[in-house]
Amino acid sequence: RYHQRVLYIDIDIHHGDGVEEAFYTTDRVMTVSFHKYGEYFPGTGDLRDIGAGKGKYYAVNYPLRDGIDDESYEAIFKPVISKVMETFQPSAVVLQCGSDSLSGDRLGCFNLTIKGHAKCVEFVKSFNLPMLMLGGGGYTIRNVARCWTYETAVALDTEIPNELPYNDYFEYFGPDFKLHISPSNMTNQNTNEYLEKIKQRLFENLRMLPHAPGVQMQPIPEDAVQEDSGDEEEDDPEKRISIRNSNKRISCDEEFSDSEDEGEGGRKNVANFKKAKRVKAEEEKEEEEKKGE
Repeated sequence: RYHQRVLYIDIDIHHGDGVEEAFYTTDRVMTVSFHKYGEYFPGTGDLRDIGAGKGKYYAVNYPLRDGIDDESYEAIFKPVISKVMETFQPSAVVLQCGSDSLSGDRLGCFNLTIKGHAKCVEFVKSFNLPMLMLGGGGYTIRNVARCWTYETAVALDTEIPNELPYNDYFEYFGPDFKLHISPSNMTNQNTNEYLEKIKQRLFENLRMLPHAPGVQMQPIPEDAVQEDSGDEEEDDPEKRISIRNSNKRISCDEEFSDSEDEGEGGRKNVANFKKAKRVKAEEEKEEEEKKGE
């Protein structure tokens, strides 16, 4: 199926550099990435990376520091995605659910729980748009399985218990054998001031975007166009057109017309059109001869 505008959202801890680069110069796809930035792979995803050419302002990057928790993540994710939806108005969404942003990931440095991570899925789903969910990073395998199981349930509006059912891999989920995980005591280095500053900068960039075509209507000022009095509808079609309505009509002398009220010269046709041009040419020639004398 064809979609006019597609929104790509990346909640993997790493910057979504590949997808961003693929669509960096188009306005058909907007990429939004929430990621760890700084001395961290792949080293891209600066706030100032906003796209280029037709794609300028269609790349949205939210650089984060270590230790972001559920509360802080939700506080930035919801308003940013709401603003993106309002401005870009996509017809479909691709959500990349990398689970290396969870607490306890071998390579990650965020402090999200599975419920906090899944709130992103729940929120994007609330817009009732076609949504494709993808996997992504994740290096503590048992938590990857937990996360994507729960988020699949969220996508399907299905409740599942916290107690894990017995299976061939049950021993990997010890010692608690639960679906959900607890956050660690790591410090959240993302202060409210820092997060708010980044958010406002992103909002400023989004305000630079044109409205989605065919969606937003701009009101016409009341004094821009004079209201039609409706005289033309009231006129009797059997009677000659009024002078007032005749004056509204703009016609070019060099155009043909079937109007029966053409003033001097009457109705125009090919013969008198050519004649008018010939007379005009002769007059111009006479003026040039007079100037030469």
